[in-house]
Amino acid sequence: MSNKKQKAKKLKKQTLAKQNKRTKWAPAWVVLKKFGMGKRVHPSVITRTRRNWRRTKLRTRPYKRKKAHLG
Repeated sequence: MSNKKQKAKKLKKQTLAKQNKRTKWAPAWVVLKKFGMGKRVHPSVITRTRRNWRRTKLRTRPYKRKKAHLG
């Protein structure tokens, strides 16, 4: 049983680490590559997936809630 819990915890951490990369903007060199030297564009324009700790929450597994009542 504890082995299952450890595996689930590890998977959750991996998922969170992966999603944490999605909070960042595209690197500056990508802007130069896509638009060229003369164009001034913010890196957030290229970033497809944007995540914010306030705006969107991650529903990672295992996701358990306490029961509101017993009965």
